[in-house]
Amino acid sequence: MKSVKVGLLGLGTVGQGVATILARNGDEIARRAGCDIVIKSALVRNLGKAEALGFDGIAVTQDGKAVVTDPDIDIVVEMMGGDEPALSLVLSAIEHGKHVVTANKALIAVHGNQIFSAAADKGVVVAFEPAVAGGIPVIKAVREGLAANRIAWLAGIINGTGNFILTEMTQKGRDFADVLAEAQALGYAEADPTFDVEGIDAAHKLTILASIAFGIPLQFDAVYTEGISKVTRDDVAFAEELGYRIKHLGVAKMRDDGVELRVHPTLIPASRLIANVNGVMNAVLVQGDAVGPTMYYGPGAGSEPTGSSVVADIVDIVRTLSAAPGHRVPNLAFQSDSLSSHPALAPDAFESSYYLRLTAIDQPGVLADITRVMGELDISIEAIVQKEPVGDSVEVPVIMLTRQVREGAVNSAIAQIEKLASVKGEVTRIRMETLG
Repeated sequence: MKSVKVGLLGLGTVGQGVATILARNGDEIARRAGCDIVIKSALVRNLGKAEALGFDGIAVTQDGKAVVTDPDIDIVVEMMGGDEPALSLVLSAIEHGKHVVTANKALIAVHGNQIFSAAADKGVVVAFEPAVAGGIPVIKAVREGLAANRIAWLAGIINGTGNFILTEMTQKGRDFADVLAEAQALGYAEADPTFDVEGIDAAHKLTILASIAFGIPLQFDAVYTEGISKVTRDDVAFAEELGYRIKHLGVAKMRDDGVELRVHPTLIPASRLIANVNGVMNAVLVQGDAVGPTMYYGPGAGSEPTGSSVVADIVDIVRTLSAAPGHRVPNLAFQSDSLSSHPALAPDAFESSYYLRLTAIDQPGVLADITRVMGELDISIEAIVQKEPVGDSVEVPVIMLTRQVREGAVNSAIAQIEKLASVKGEVTRIRMETLG
């Protein structure tokens, strides 16, 4: 087989990782792929800066169209991020018969259905392992390794920035704002950290994971998304006292009446392996009916970790170049004409246990009023803790853990409790998952 030529759309952090890996491990990769893989050209923003990187043999250009229409290029690797011009360039590459690898989770989560349809029409492959959890081969594991299983649920720490912040709050008792500033200084968080700390980045990744796990169309708009900016160090400390850790999870559950798709802070028993995934690391826990629980752990970002996933996808494409399109692994694990119409559930229909924290006046009858509200809504209380007042304060924190219940009932309870004269301010709610 002749050498396979690759065009890069982007030569930033991940693009440099790809070029470095292919230069360093090219002979080993060729032994796996069956031919040499050569980067012919790369789209860059700054020609002088790109040339100074010293990647010999890679022609740099500021014309993305020239890369995706080059007849010598077999595979286009998109690492630009965002919607445009990434979407237009990917669709153009497909139209010109190029296979595509993308590290752009937003592109797949929001536009994947359109992209896969275009790819099917042209008989080309779109691979996206690096779009979820960086260097962890979780897409391949769920799509191929667990193909014999009916997957009941999956839960993942799939944003390293959020995990770093919660780890620092847990281990050092720091405030959210303080740790966020450090994460920005270290380069873990952007100047505008909204995508990371408010769960949008994780929601993109959960959309993809849920689709390949359950065989449903990509539906980013159906994901309930809640960030970590309102988690306090008091919540973190109370959770620890009760034997839990707070993690920012993406959770997808298959139920008879629909699919739960949600990203939010979550209390997890401290004994669970995933509760001890710290720093910027990622982990995804998947429950299959045949294999049971499996967990996939590793770096969720970075130049060479993500570049490793990009190169692995390139190798997979090279291995299938001689295979008819119908004999390739389906993009979303299930055959395109067999995707399920199982609906995504509204948040009120979610089922979970809950951590509730409120501030109450320290006087007789307060707990009775609160538990009466819970009882009338058939919410069972697993544990209730009233902390001691501080100094001369007449206000005390009250923490409750519920058993599993529909979220709509919890929302009603919170609304009623907040109206009690003896309760001050808003009730803090954090979902709980045993992941057992």
